[in-house]
Amino acid sequence: MQYYITALQEGLLYGVLAIGIFISLRILNIPDLTAEGSFGIGCAAAAVSASAGLGLLSLPIAMISGALAGLVTALLQTKLRVHPVISGIITMSAAYSVKLIIMKNTTNIAMGDTSFFKVLRSLLSDSDAMTKKLAACGVSFLITTAVVLLVIWFFSTHTGMCIRATGDNPEMVSASSINADMEKVIGLCVSNALIGLAGGLVAHYNGYSDVSSSNGILVYGLAAVIIGEAVIGKRGVTVGIISAVIGSVIYKLIVALVIDFNLFGVYSANLMKLMCAVIVAITLSIPEIKKLIAKQKLLKEAKRNA
Repeated sequence: MQYYITALQEGLLYGVLAIGIFISLRILNIPDLTAEGSFGIGCAAAAVSASAGLGLLSLPIAMISGALAGLVTALLQTKLRVHPVISGIITMSAAYSVKLIIMKNTTNIAMGDTSFFKVLRSLLSDSDAMTKKLAACGVSFLITTAVVLLVIWFFSTHTGMCIRATGDNPEMVSASSINADMEKVIGLCVSNALIGLAGGLVAHYNGYSDVSSSNGILVYGLAAVIIGEAVIGKRGVTVGIISAVIGSVIYKLIVALVIDFNLFGVYSANLMKLMCAVIVAITLSIPEIKKLIAKQKLLKEAKRNA
């Protein structure tokens, strides 16, 4: 049971990442590949600042770090007219070096007793392991819920509505005297700020930052968004933001289930990436499978009526 509680907690924390990817992918309609860079920078910035004694201030620092990565990508797109995919790749590649600079050219930084979740566990030192895990999971739920509510509120403001309109129809927005490029810049900064925050939260959860911590994070975020949409459907921005978090939780629970029951014989860490790729491939196939099932139903009804 504790294993699934841990998976739930991880799903909630990574849900913040999924929200950031949802903003760029679904709201702005931009295939932004900056995620791995902004997540890694946020993770490194949070670990370094927390180990320096800044504590929870490390989370805003992680957000700012992610936002700066998003700003670079946005400026490449809007000012230099670089293709969105290429601009994301450029920033992601540069972010690796920036991450090493932040970590002072080391591959791993331990946060020690400054980790937020370690402090929480120390406060509950007299409690059993299950109570500690439930408490940490509850805190993660409150943090993710607060982020969800703030993002939903933001996209109901004038700026948020302009960003949504820019994603839907940038030509119409420009004709309405709204600076579409500026809205893209704001949107990508918000998206990557959330991804950076997710990196900071994961660093606090793990108690360290590793140079490879962001590897494959983009695939995970995309899978979370698609799983959420497959389960709940596409029903607007508010539902989409919530579904991204739900998709993240479902993804982590699926991985936990596979490992717990040793499905496909997956115990080795070397096979985890393959298993995750299979989950993503199946997830991407869900919309097409639904269409095939709907067609089969129509054919059966047509034969009956005939």
